[in-house]
Amino acid sequence: MAASGTCLLWSYCGHGWSRAMLACRLPGFRSSSPGGPLGARLLSHEKQSTETHFGFETVSEKEKGGKVYHVFESVAKKYDVMNDMMSLGIHRIWKDLLLWKMHPFPGTQLLDVAGGTGDIAFRFLNYVQAQHQRKQKKQLRAQQNLSWEEIAKKYQSEEDSLGGSRVMVCDINKEMLKVGKQKAHAQGYKAGLTWVLGDAEELPFGDDKFDVYTIAFGIRNVTHIDQALQEAHRVLKPGGRFLCLEFSQVNNPLISRLYDLYSFQVIPVMGEVIAGDWKSYQYLVESIRKFPSQEEFKEMIEDAGFQKVTYESLTSGIVAIHSGFKL
Repeated sequence: MAASGTCLLWSYCGHGWSRAMLACRLPGFRSSSPGGPLGARLLSHEKQSTETHFGFETVSEKEKGGKVYHVFESVAKKYDVMNDMMSLGIHRIWKDLLLWKMHPFPGTQLLDVAGGTGDIAFRFLNYVQAQHQRKQKKQLRAQQNLSWEEIAKKYQSEEDSLGGSRVMVCDINKEMLKVGKQKAHAQGYKAGLTWVLGDAEELPFGDDKFDVYTIAFGIRNVTHIDQALQEAHRVLKPGGRFLCLEFSQVNNPLISRLYDLYSFQVIPVMGEVIAGDWKSYQYLVESIRKFPSQEEFKEMIEDAGFQKVTYESLTSGIVAIHSGFKL
């Protein structure tokens, strides 16, 4: 995720914002011995504070945003195919488990961040639609004395098959959103679905807007993870839930060695052969190793203001689902 100054609500309106830049001047600082020990230490600290990682490479925070954007712009068209190949299809089970853990209720307002290709959004829509249909059938079975005409009329008058549930997909990358919108059209998803171009670090939504916030395999690409977590907390309603599915730390030494071998020796080669892009997939496997462990990320979520924070490791810790509540 890169820090962007603009966002676009595809279905409704355009909206822009600008970052406020704060400058602090210390009297005489620049003119007094810039090469001296104090000046050198301060300048070194200033330089360190603007550096971050892009995989194993050290880059400026500003540079990382552009590099990450280019990675996902490059892989967007082959994103789903590569996910299936790299995980042998297991990513689908991980995403299903995220939905089962969410267990959305009728009328749930979901914000799915970094969800450009729509995987979580489509699962959500399928889940709430099936849940609403089960509820409707249960109500009809309870009314055994209704005539066939009355039952048919009830079905025909049902306008909202989602029971009021809605999902907003927010992603900073236009190409990822483009792929998601194409998939939605091809698979017939229309109702209850909106696409938004926006930054996880500066979400283009007001406070207390959503019941659930999800981010799947996206938060490790954000430049300032703490800021993205604070934004997640801000836009959730009181009682709202944060759910994150992300690569994590493998807890079995043998599996860890095999996983490293597969990640560094096979995945970039696969990226070159299938997507024609070695470097992007080299970054992806490196970014996983730079992401905090399960416990460290749990503490970051708590620092953002969430309570009752828990996590569940899946597939020996290759991925984890973190959950927290805004209380």
